Amino acid sequence: MACNSSTCNSSGCYKGYEEEEQPKPNTKAAVNGGNSCQNLCVKCKVNEPVCCGIGGENSRFCKDCFKNNLYGKFKQAVTYNAMITPPDKVLVAFSGGPSSRVVLQFVHEMQYKAQKNYDANKDKSLPVFGVGVAFIDESSTHSLTSQHIEKAIEDIRLIVSNLAPPSKELFVVPIESIFSSDGIDGKERLKELLDAVSDVTGKEDLLIHLRILLLQKIASENGYTRIVLGSCTSRIACHVISATVKGQGYSLSADIQYVDSRWEIPVVLPLRDCPAQELNTLCSLDGSLKIVELLNGPCSGINGLVSSFVKVLQEENPSRECTIVRTAGKLTPFHFNRVPEIHDSNVPSATRRHQKRYTLKPNGSLSSNSFCPICNSPLKKSNFPSSLRSHGSQQNPDLFASACSSCQFQILPKDPSLMEEFLSLLPQQMITKAKHGDQGNFSLLR
Repeated sequence: MACNSSTCNSSGCYKGYEEEEQPKPNTKAAVNGGNSCQNLCVKCKVNEPVCCGIGGENSRFCKDCFKNNLYGKFKQAVTYNAMITPPDKVLVAFSGGPSSRVVLQFVHEMQYKAQKNYDANKDKSLPVFGVGVAFIDESSTHSLTSQHIEKAIEDIRLIVSNLAPPSKELFVVPIESIFSSDGIDGKERLKELLDAVSDVTGKEDLLIHLRILLLQKIASENGYTRIVLGSCTSRIACHVISATVKGQGYSLSADIQYVDSRWEIPVVLPLRDCPAQELNTLCSLDGSLKIVELLNGPCSGINGLVSSFVKVLQEENPSRECTIVRTAGKLTPFHFNRVPEIHDSNVPSATRRHQKRYTLKPNGSLSSNSFCPICNSPLKKSNFPSSLRSHGSQQNPDLFASACSSCQFQILPKDPSLMEEFLSLLPQQMITKAKHGDQGNFSLLR
Protein backbone atom coordinates (compact mmCIF):
# COMPACT_ATOMS: atom_id res chain seq x y z
CA MET A 1 0.00 0.00 0.00
CA ALA A 2 1.27 3.47 -0.81
CA CYS A 3 1.92 5.73 2.16
CA ASN A 4 2.35 9.02 0.21
CA SER A 5 5.82 9.51 1.66
CA SER A 6 8.73 10.13 -0.67
CA THR A 7 11.24 8.88 1.91
CA CYS A 8 9.52 5.61 2.79
CA ASN A 9 11.65 2.55 2.04
CA SER A 10 9.50 0.01 3.88
CA SER A 11 9.23 -3.37 2.20
CA GLY A 12 5.53 -3.42 3.08
CA CYS A 13 4.80 -0.22 1.20
CA TYR A 14 3.46 -1.27 -2.20
CA LYS A 15 3.39 1.89 -4.27
CA GLY A 16 0.37 2.25 -6.50
CA TYR A 17 0.64 1.40 -10.16
CA GLU A 18 -0.33 4.89 -11.20
CA GLU A 19 2.23 6.46 -8.84
CA GLU A 20 5.06 4.53 -10.42
CA GLU A 21 4.21 4.88 -14.08
CA GLN A 22 2.15 8.07 -14.38
CA PRO A 23 3.80 10.30 -17.03
CA LYS A 24 4.36 13.98 -16.32
CA PRO A 25 1.88 16.27 -18.06
CA ASN A 26 2.99 18.21 -21.10
CA THR A 27 2.46 21.83 -20.07
CA LYS A 28 2.97 23.14 -23.59
CA ALA A 29 0.15 21.00 -24.93
CA ALA A 30 -2.08 21.98 -22.03
CA VAL A 31 -1.76 25.72 -22.58
CA ASN A 32 -2.81 25.45 -26.21
CA GLY A 33 -6.32 24.59 -24.96
CA GLY A 34 -9.33 24.15 -27.19
CA ASN A 35 -9.04 21.47 -29.84
CA SER A 36 -5.56 20.40 -28.69
CA CYS A 37 -6.84 19.16 -25.31
CA GLN A 38 -9.75 17.39 -26.95
CA ASN A 39 -7.31 15.28 -28.97
CA LEU A 40 -5.24 14.23 -25.95
CA CYS A 41 -5.66 11.58 -23.28
CA VAL A 42 -8.00 12.92 -20.58
CA LYS A 43 -5.62 11.74 -17.87
CA CYS A 44 -2.00 12.43 -18.85
CA LYS A 45 -2.76 15.23 -21.38
CA VAL A 46 0.29 14.04 -23.33
CA ASN A 47 -0.51 11.13 -25.62
CA GLU A 48 -3.22 10.73 -28.20
CA PRO A 49 -6.20 8.64 -26.99
CA VAL A 50 -6.59 5.20 -28.51
CA CYS A 51 -9.65 3.92 -26.63
CA CYS A 52 -12.62 4.94 -24.54
CA GLY A 53 -13.86 3.70 -21.21
CA ILE A 54 -17.55 3.10 -20.58
CA GLY A 55 -17.95 6.87 -20.23
CA GLY A 56 -17.57 7.30 -24.01
CA GLU A 57 -16.01 10.49 -25.36
CA ASN A 58 -15.55 11.86 -21.83
CA SER A 59 -13.16 9.02 -20.93
CA ARG A 60 -10.73 8.81 -23.85
CA PHE A 61 -7.42 7.32 -22.71
CA CYS A 62 -4.06 6.54 -24.19
CA LYS A 63 -2.92 2.93 -23.91
CA ASP A 64 -0.83 3.37 -20.74
CA CYS A 65 -3.42 5.43 -18.87
CA PHE A 66 -6.17 3.02 -19.85
CA LYS A 67 -4.24 0.13 -18.33
CA ASN A 68 -3.35 2.22 -15.27
CA ASN A 69 -7.02 3.06 -14.79
CA LEU A 70 -8.04 -0.62 -14.84
CA TYR A 71 -5.17 -1.62 -12.59
CA GLY A 72 -6.21 1.13 -10.16
CA LYS A 73 -9.68 -0.41 -9.84
CA PHE A 74 -8.12 -3.83 -9.27
CA LYS A 75 -5.61 -2.57 -6.70
CA GLN A 76 -8.23 -0.61 -4.79
CA ALA A 77 -10.47 -3.68 -4.53
CA VAL A 78 -7.55 -5.83 -3.35
CA THR A 79 -6.31 -3.26 -0.82
CA TYR A 80 -9.58 -2.12 0.71
CA ASN A 81 -10.86 -5.68 1.17
CA ALA A 82 -7.55 -7.25 2.29
CA MET A 83 -7.86 -9.83 -0.49
CA ILE A 84 -4.13 -10.56 -0.71
CA THR A 85 -1.64 -10.23 2.15
CA PRO A 86 2.07 -11.14 2.23
CA PRO A 87 1.65 -14.56 3.94
CA ASP A 88 -1.00 -15.72 1.42
CA LYS A 89 -0.79 -18.27 -1.36
CA VAL A 90 -3.14 -17.18 -4.13
CA LEU A 91 -4.69 -19.54 -6.69
CA VAL A 92 -5.86 -17.74 -9.85
CA ALA A 93 -8.66 -19.51 -11.73
CA PHE A 94 -7.70 -19.23 -15.41
CA SER A 95 -10.11 -20.02 -18.24
CA GLY A 96 -8.14 -18.38 -21.03
CA GLY A 97 -10.66 -15.57 -21.62
CA PRO A 98 -9.99 -11.82 -21.34
CA SER A 99 -11.18 -11.48 -17.73
CA SER A 100 -9.07 -14.28 -16.31
CA ARG A 101 -6.09 -13.21 -18.47
CA VAL A 102 -6.22 -9.66 -17.08
CA VAL A 103 -6.63 -10.75 -13.47
CA LEU A 104 -3.67 -13.13 -13.86
CA GLN A 105 -1.55 -10.30 -15.29
CA PHE A 106 -2.52 -7.87 -12.53
CA VAL A 107 -1.88 -10.40 -9.75
CA HIS A 108 1.48 -11.17 -11.37
CA GLU A 109 2.42 -7.47 -11.52
CA MET A 110 1.44 -7.02 -7.89
CA GLN A 111 3.58 -10.02 -6.91
CA TYR A 112 6.49 -8.81 -9.07
CA LYS A 113 6.54 -5.43 -7.31
CA ALA A 114 6.31 -7.12 -3.90
CA GLN A 115 9.32 -9.26 -4.87
CA LYS A 116 11.29 -6.15 -5.87
CA ASN A 117 10.51 -4.57 -2.49
CA TYR A 118 11.55 -7.77 -0.75
CA ASP A 119 14.86 -7.97 -2.63
CA ALA A 120 15.61 -4.32 -1.86
CA ASN A 121 14.92 -4.71 1.85
CA LYS A 122 17.80 -5.84 4.07
CA ASP A 123 15.96 -7.61 6.90
CA LYS A 124 13.75 -9.74 4.57
CA SER A 125 11.09 -9.72 7.26
CA LEU A 126 8.04 -9.41 4.98
CA PRO A 127 7.33 -12.46 2.77
CA VAL A 128 6.08 -12.30 -0.80
CA PHE A 129 2.71 -13.91 -1.43
CA GLY A 130 2.75 -16.97 -3.66
CA VAL A 131 0.74 -17.36 -6.87
CA GLY A 132 -0.55 -20.49 -8.58
CA VAL A 133 -2.75 -20.91 -11.66
CA ALA A 134 -5.55 -23.46 -12.11
CA PHE A 135 -7.18 -24.37 -15.41
CA ILE A 136 -10.26 -26.59 -15.28
CA ASP A 137 -10.45 -28.77 -18.40
CA GLU A 138 -14.16 -29.19 -19.23
CA SER A 139 -13.59 -30.84 -22.61
CA SER A 140 -15.40 -34.00 -21.45
CA THR A 141 -18.64 -31.99 -21.41
CA HIS A 142 -18.12 -30.46 -24.88
CA SER A 143 -17.61 -31.84 -28.37
CA LEU A 144 -14.03 -30.72 -28.96
CA THR A 145 -11.24 -32.54 -30.78
CA SER A 146 -8.25 -33.72 -28.78
CA GLN A 147 -5.96 -31.62 -31.01
CA HIS A 148 -7.91 -28.48 -30.18
CA ILE A 149 -7.73 -29.16 -26.45
CA GLU A 150 -4.03 -30.03 -26.48
CA LYS A 151 -3.24 -26.85 -28.43
CA ALA A 152 -5.21 -24.73 -25.94
CA ILE A 153 -3.51 -26.30 -22.92
CA GLU A 154 -0.10 -25.80 -24.54
CA ASP A 155 -0.93 -22.11 -25.09
CA ILE A 156 -1.94 -21.78 -21.44
CA ARG A 157 1.33 -23.37 -20.29
CA LEU A 158 3.22 -20.91 -22.50
CA ILE A 159 1.30 -17.92 -21.07
CA VAL A 160 2.10 -18.90 -17.49
CA SER A 161 5.73 -19.80 -18.18
CA ASN A 162 6.34 -16.47 -19.95
CA LEU A 163 5.44 -14.49 -16.83
CA ALA A 164 8.48 -13.03 -15.10
CA PRO A 165 9.67 -14.50 -11.78
CA PRO A 166 8.57 -15.42 -9.18
CA SER A 167 7.56 -18.65 -10.89
CA LYS A 168 3.96 -19.84 -10.77
CA GLU A 169 2.79 -23.44 -10.58
CA LEU A 170 0.14 -24.41 -13.14
CA PHE A 171 -2.55 -26.99 -12.42
CA VAL A 172 -4.41 -28.43 -15.42
CA VAL A 173 -7.21 -30.50 -13.93
CA PRO A 174 -10.10 -32.19 -15.77
CA ILE A 175 -13.55 -31.43 -14.38
CA GLU A 176 -14.28 -35.13 -13.86
CA SER A 177 -11.46 -35.40 -11.32
CA ILE A 178 -13.93 -34.04 -8.75
CA PHE A 179 -14.96 -37.72 -8.50
CA SER A 180 -11.39 -39.09 -8.34
CA SER A 181 -11.50 -39.82 -4.62
CA ASP A 182 -14.25 -42.35 -5.22
CA GLY A 183 -12.01 -44.58 -7.33
CA ILE A 184 -14.41 -44.76 -10.30
CA ASP A 185 -14.55 -43.62 -13.90
CA GLY A 186 -15.02 -39.86 -13.50
CA LYS A 187 -16.03 -39.17 -17.10
CA GLU A 188 -18.79 -41.75 -17.06
CA ARG A 189 -20.12 -40.60 -13.71
CA LEU A 190 -20.09 -36.94 -14.80
CA LYS A 191 -22.02 -37.85 -17.95
CA GLU A 192 -24.61 -39.78 -15.93
CA LEU A 193 -24.96 -36.90 -13.48
CA LEU A 194 -25.52 -34.30 -16.22
CA ASP A 195 -27.93 -36.61 -18.06
CA ALA A 196 -29.94 -36.93 -14.87
CA VAL A 197 -30.62 -33.16 -14.96
CA SER A 198 -33.37 -32.48 -17.47
CA ASP A 199 -33.35 -28.68 -17.23
CA VAL A 200 -30.84 -26.93 -19.53
CA THR A 201 -30.24 -24.10 -17.08
CA GLY A 202 -29.84 -26.64 -14.29
CA LYS A 203 -27.05 -28.41 -16.19
CA GLU A 204 -25.15 -25.17 -16.73
CA ASP A 205 -25.53 -24.19 -13.08
CA LEU A 206 -24.47 -27.64 -11.87
CA LEU A 207 -21.27 -27.40 -13.94
CA ILE A 208 -20.54 -24.03 -12.31
CA HIS A 209 -21.00 -25.57 -8.86
CA LEU A 210 -18.72 -28.51 -9.74
CA ARG A 211 -16.08 -26.09 -11.04
CA ILE A 212 -15.90 -24.11 -7.80
CA LEU A 213 -15.80 -27.36 -5.78
CA LEU A 214 -12.84 -28.54 -7.85
CA LEU A 215 -11.04 -25.20 -7.37
CA GLN A 216 -11.58 -25.59 -3.64
CA LYS A 217 -10.12 -29.09 -3.81
CA ILE A 218 -7.02 -27.94 -5.74
CA ALA A 219 -6.44 -25.03 -3.36
CA SER A 220 -6.91 -27.12 -0.23
CA GLU A 221 -4.63 -29.95 -1.34
CA ASN A 222 -1.82 -27.56 -2.33
CA GLY A 223 -1.89 -25.14 0.59
CA TYR A 224 -3.46 -22.08 -1.08
CA THR A 225 -5.27 -19.55 1.11
CA ARG A 226 -7.19 -17.55 -1.53
CA ILE A 227 -8.94 -18.30 -4.80
CA VAL A 228 -9.05 -15.40 -7.27
CA LEU A 229 -11.82 -15.41 -9.88
CA GLY A 230 -11.94 -13.16 -12.95
CA SER A 231 -15.65 -12.37 -12.55
CA CYS A 232 -16.11 -8.85 -13.91
CA THR A 233 -18.92 -6.29 -13.75
CA SER A 234 -20.63 -7.68 -16.84
CA ARG A 235 -20.75 -11.24 -15.56
CA ILE A 236 -21.94 -10.17 -12.12
CA ALA A 237 -24.68 -8.02 -13.72
CA CYS A 238 -25.94 -11.08 -15.61
CA HIS A 239 -25.86 -13.11 -12.41
CA VAL A 240 -27.91 -10.47 -10.57
CA ILE A 241 -30.77 -10.76 -13.04
CA SER A 242 -30.57 -14.54 -13.59
CA ALA A 243 -30.43 -15.26 -9.84
CA THR A 244 -33.50 -13.08 -9.33
CA VAL A 245 -35.37 -14.95 -12.05
CA LYS A 246 -34.40 -18.31 -10.52
CA GLY A 247 -35.74 -17.33 -7.10
CA GLN A 248 -32.33 -16.83 -5.46
CA GLY A 249 -33.05 -13.33 -4.20
CA TYR A 250 -32.27 -14.14 -0.58
CA SER A 251 -28.79 -15.47 -1.35
CA LEU A 252 -28.00 -12.98 -4.14
CA SER A 253 -26.02 -10.57 -1.98
CA ALA A 254 -23.67 -13.40 -0.96
CA ASP A 255 -22.53 -13.95 -4.56
CA ILE A 256 -21.74 -10.39 -5.63
CA GLN A 257 -19.44 -9.13 -2.87
CA TYR A 258 -15.67 -8.69 -3.17
CA VAL A 259 -15.02 -11.50 -0.68
CA ASP A 260 -16.83 -14.81 -0.12
CA SER A 261 -15.57 -16.75 2.91
CA ARG A 262 -18.39 -19.28 3.16
CA TRP A 263 -15.99 -21.73 1.50
CA GLU A 264 -13.06 -23.45 3.18
CA ILE A 265 -10.76 -21.33 0.98
CA PRO A 266 -12.09 -17.74 0.64
CA VAL A 267 -13.00 -16.65 -2.90
CA VAL A 268 -12.26 -13.05 -3.99
CA LEU A 269 -13.42 -10.96 -6.97
CA PRO A 270 -10.88 -8.17 -7.62
CA LEU A 271 -12.37 -7.32 -11.07
CA ARG A 272 -15.84 -6.62 -9.68
CA ASP A 273 -15.61 -2.99 -10.82
CA CYS A 274 -14.17 -3.70 -14.29
CA PRO A 275 -16.63 -4.13 -17.22
CA ALA A 276 -15.95 -6.81 -19.83
CA GLN A 277 -15.81 -4.14 -22.55
CA GLU A 278 -12.77 -2.54 -20.92
CA LEU A 279 -11.06 -5.88 -20.27
CA ASN A 280 -11.55 -6.90 -23.91
CA THR A 281 -10.16 -3.54 -25.04
CA LEU A 282 -7.06 -3.94 -22.86
CA CYS A 283 -6.35 -7.40 -24.29
CA SER A 284 -6.68 -6.08 -27.85
CA LEU A 285 -4.36 -3.13 -27.12
CA ASP A 286 -1.71 -5.09 -25.24
CA GLY A 287 -0.23 -7.74 -27.50
CA SER A 288 1.35 -9.56 -24.54
CA LEU A 289 -2.08 -10.40 -23.10
CA LYS A 290 -2.75 -13.44 -25.22
CA ILE A 291 -6.10 -15.13 -24.67
CA VAL A 292 -7.15 -18.71 -25.39
CA GLU A 293 -10.56 -19.22 -26.96
CA LEU A 294 -11.59 -22.70 -25.91
CA LEU A 295 -14.94 -23.23 -24.20
CA ASN A 296 -16.66 -19.92 -24.75
CA GLY A 297 -19.81 -21.18 -26.43
CA PRO A 298 -23.11 -19.33 -25.91
CA CYS A 299 -25.22 -20.17 -22.88
CA SER A 300 -28.77 -21.43 -23.26
CA GLY A 301 -31.85 -21.46 -21.08
CA ILE A 302 -32.27 -18.66 -18.54
CA ASN A 303 -28.56 -17.83 -18.52
CA GLY A 304 -28.49 -17.31 -22.29
CA LEU A 305 -31.65 -15.19 -22.31
CA VAL A 306 -30.35 -12.96 -19.52
CA SER A 307 -26.96 -12.58 -21.22
CA SER A 308 -28.66 -11.43 -24.45
CA PHE A 309 -30.93 -9.08 -22.51
CA VAL A 310 -28.04 -7.43 -20.65
CA LYS A 311 -26.12 -7.11 -23.92
CA VAL A 312 -29.01 -5.14 -25.44
CA LEU A 313 -29.17 -2.91 -22.36
CA GLN A 314 -25.42 -2.31 -22.59
CA GLU A 315 -25.69 -1.27 -26.23
CA GLU A 316 -28.34 1.30 -25.33
CA ASN A 317 -26.40 2.64 -22.35
CA PRO A 318 -22.72 1.63 -21.81
CA SER A 319 -22.98 2.17 -18.04
CA ARG A 320 -26.04 -0.06 -17.57
CA GLU A 321 -24.05 -3.06 -16.28
CA CYS A 322 -22.34 -0.90 -13.65
CA THR A 323 -25.73 0.46 -12.61
CA ILE A 324 -27.11 -3.07 -12.13
CA VAL A 325 -24.16 -4.11 -9.97
CA ARG A 326 -24.22 -0.88 -7.92
CA THR A 327 -27.95 -1.28 -7.30
CA ALA A 328 -27.56 -4.91 -6.24
CA GLY A 329 -24.64 -3.86 -4.06
CA LYS A 330 -27.10 -2.02 -1.80
CA LEU A 331 -28.40 -5.41 -0.58
CA THR A 332 -27.27 -6.34 2.89
CA PRO A 333 -24.29 -8.74 2.63
CA PHE A 334 -23.79 -11.83 4.77
CA HIS A 335 -21.41 -12.21 7.68
CA PHE A 336 -19.07 -14.36 5.57
CA ASN A 337 -18.59 -11.65 2.92
CA ARG A 338 -15.32 -10.52 4.49
CA VAL A 339 -11.85 -11.90 4.97
CA PRO A 340 -11.40 -13.40 8.46
CA GLU A 341 -9.72 -10.99 10.84
CA ILE A 342 -5.94 -10.97 10.55
CA HIS A 343 -3.86 -11.55 13.68
CA ASP A 344 -0.59 -12.47 11.92
CA SER A 345 2.25 -10.19 13.03
CA ASN A 346 3.87 -10.60 9.59
CA VAL A 347 1.00 -8.71 7.98
CA PRO A 348 1.68 -4.95 7.68
CA SER A 349 -0.23 -2.85 10.19
CA ALA A 350 -1.55 -0.69 7.33
CA THR A 351 -3.19 -3.76 5.76
CA ARG A 352 -4.81 -4.69 9.07
CA ARG A 353 -6.08 -1.16 9.56
CA HIS A 354 -7.59 -1.10 6.08
CA GLN A 355 -9.29 -4.45 6.66
CA LYS A 356 -10.74 -3.27 9.97
CA ARG A 357 -12.01 -0.06 8.39
CA TYR A 358 -13.50 -1.31 5.14
CA THR A 359 -14.71 -4.86 5.78
CA LEU A 360 -18.13 -5.69 7.14
CA LYS A 361 -19.09 -5.52 10.77
CA PRO A 362 -21.13 -8.42 12.19
CA ASN A 363 -24.02 -6.15 13.16
CA GLY A 364 -24.30 -4.82 9.60
CA SER A 365 -24.72 -8.13 7.82
CA LEU A 366 -27.08 -11.08 7.51
CA SER A 367 -26.41 -14.33 9.32
CA SER A 368 -27.09 -17.84 8.05
CA ASN A 369 -25.97 -21.19 9.41
CA SER A 370 -27.67 -23.27 6.70
CA PHE A 371 -26.36 -23.76 3.18
CA CYS A 372 -27.63 -25.60 0.12
CA PRO A 373 -25.63 -28.85 -0.34
CA ILE A 374 -25.68 -28.40 -4.14
CA CYS A 375 -24.81 -24.72 -4.74
CA ASN A 376 -23.78 -23.70 -1.19
CA SER A 377 -26.22 -20.78 -1.17
CA PRO A 378 -27.27 -19.51 2.26
CA LEU A 379 -30.77 -20.67 3.14
CA LYS A 380 -33.72 -19.02 4.81
CA LYS A 381 -35.69 -22.08 5.78
CA SER A 382 -38.81 -20.18 6.71
CA ASN A 383 -39.31 -19.49 3.00
CA PHE A 384 -39.60 -23.18 2.07
CA PRO A 385 -43.16 -24.33 1.44
CA SER A 386 -44.15 -27.16 3.79
CA SER A 387 -45.31 -29.19 0.79
CA LEU A 388 -41.79 -29.25 -0.61
CA ARG A 389 -40.29 -30.35 2.68
CA SER A 390 -42.75 -33.19 3.05
CA HIS A 391 -42.28 -34.21 -0.60
CA GLY A 392 -38.56 -34.53 -0.09
CA SER A 393 -38.80 -36.29 3.23
CA GLN A 394 -40.61 -39.24 1.70
CA GLN A 395 -37.54 -40.30 -0.26
CA ASN A 396 -34.44 -38.40 0.83
CA PRO A 397 -34.93 -35.77 3.51
CA ASP A 398 -31.24 -34.92 3.68
CA LEU A 399 -30.86 -33.80 0.07
CA PHE A 400 -34.21 -32.43 -1.09
CA ALA A 401 -35.27 -30.67 2.10
CA SER A 402 -31.85 -29.08 2.61
CA ALA A 403 -31.51 -27.76 -0.97
CA CYS A 404 -32.46 -24.25 -2.07
CA SER A 405 -35.59 -23.72 -4.16
CA SER A 406 -33.57 -23.10 -7.35
CA CYS A 407 -31.74 -26.43 -7.07
CA GLN A 408 -34.98 -28.21 -6.15
CA PHE A 409 -36.72 -27.09 -9.32
CA GLN A 410 -33.83 -27.01 -11.81
CA ILE A 411 -31.28 -29.64 -10.76
CA LEU A 412 -32.88 -32.29 -8.55
CA PRO A 413 -35.06 -34.89 -10.32
CA LYS A 414 -38.80 -34.29 -10.39
CA ASP A 415 -39.59 -37.94 -9.67
CA PRO A 416 -38.99 -38.69 -5.95
CA SER A 417 -38.14 -42.30 -6.78
CA LEU A 418 -35.03 -41.12 -8.66
CA MET A 419 -33.65 -39.11 -5.74
CA GLU A 420 -31.56 -41.91 -4.26
CA GLU A 421 -29.90 -42.66 -7.60
CA PHE A 422 -29.20 -38.96 -8.17
CA LEU A 423 -27.64 -38.67 -4.73
CA SER A 424 -25.28 -41.55 -5.53
CA LEU A 425 -23.98 -39.67 -8.60
CA LEU A 426 -23.02 -36.49 -6.75
CA PRO A 427 -19.42 -35.77 -5.68
CA GLN A 428 -18.54 -36.85 -2.16
CA GLN A 429 -18.36 -33.22 -0.97
CA MET A 430 -22.04 -32.64 -1.82
CA ILE A 431 -23.12 -35.98 -0.35
CA THR A 432 -21.35 -35.19 2.92
CA LYS A 433 -23.05 -31.81 3.11
CA ALA A 434 -26.46 -33.32 2.52
CA LYS A 435 -26.00 -36.02 5.16
CA HIS A 436 -24.59 -33.74 7.85
CA GLY A 437 -27.06 -30.96 7.17
CA ASP A 438 -26.67 -27.68 9.03
CA GLN A 439 -24.01 -29.06 11.35
CA GLY A 440 -21.69 -29.90 8.47
CA ASN A 441 -22.23 -26.54 6.79
CA PHE A 442 -21.61 -24.61 9.99
CA SER A 443 -18.45 -26.60 10.63
CA LEU A 444 -17.20 -25.77 7.13
CA LEU A 445 -17.97 -22.08 7.58
CA ARG A 446 -16.21 -21.96 10.95
